[in-house]
Amino acid sequence: MKKLNSKLSVSLIVGALTTFSTQAASVVMNVGWSTPEDSEYGILAKKFKALTEEYSNGEITVKLHCCGQTGTEDTAFNSLRLGIQDAYFITNNNISPHWPLMDVFTLPYVFENKEHAAKVFYGDVGKEIRESLYKDTKVTILTYGGLTYRDMYNSSKEINSIEDMKGLKIRVPKNTVMIDTFKAFGAEPIPLAWSETPTALQTRTIDGGDNGTTVIKDYKLYQFANNLTILDYFISVSPMLASNRFLSKLNDDQKELVFKAAEEAGLYQSEIMYKNTKQSREWLVNNGGMTMSEPDKTDFIAAAKQVQNSIISKRSGDFKVLVEKIQNDAP
Repeated sequence: MKKLNSKLSVSLIVGALTTFSTQAASVVMNVGWSTPEDSEYGILAKKFKALTEEYSNGEITVKLHCCGQTGTEDTAFNSLRLGIQDAYFITNNNISPHWPLMDVFTLPYVFENKEHAAKVFYGDVGKEIRESLYKDTKVTILTYGGLTYRDMYNSSKEINSIEDMKGLKIRVPKNTVMIDTFKAFGAEPIPLAWSETPTALQTRTIDGGDNGTTVIKDYKLYQFANNLTILDYFISVSPMLASNRFLSKLNDDQKELVFKAAEEAGLYQSEIMYKNTKQSREWLVNNGGMTMSEPDKTDFIAAAKQVQNSIISKRSGDFKVLVEKIQNDAP
């Protein structure tokens, strides 16, 4: 896995944060996320806690809050801006409603593969996004963490072509790009908060949805939807974000070690996640009883290209430039 090249970005952000004291002081940092304790979010969070407390010699105590105890991904970004949350993991498509430039990462098939995505997130484009997000919102990306594909699942039928998507009620996050993508695929996208999704699937209010592969496994969604579709249309990250209010409690040395711990924990999680997608797909078929299909992507990519062009035409010049930079990073 490619080493994160974020030192310049981190230095700029750390330099911009207000430091109220140059003396070391004991600080408690509350870190939240929406998925189970042992999920991939939890892998990063636990490693971050261990490293931060080690590097700070106990000056910073990290308390972990899984399972939406401190809020949901839909509400956490505003809480970070207000300083109500210290830190929270939010998937990139759930950041976009609050900061639309993040949608450059949400466009369908904008990445050719995981290697392309890694080059973007951990390279110059990723640094530019970190700096712009902080400038506009005062919310800081501590680490992007690992990359994951989103896989589709449904209880209605096996998907072998784009024609099979017609009429499927697919849960999507409240994200315009993702809604438009599933419309272009022929489905009927149903925007729902994640907290409502398992119940909607059980009651057949929706036919299915799409999530990171390990989320399908961790939440046992295979119990209610037995068809798994591999299209590799979205590659997503769930950055660990921190509020300006929290970071302003730290002196410069403490800030540096928090960024160092986050970067190393992100690399640790990345290496695990890189292996987990294939293993989770195999588990869902062999142990979860799902039928997996891998349709030809040609028609899906053509539909996605139309979505890309439509979204780009409606967004800012900065958005278009960033998309071009992503495309230029392709292998």
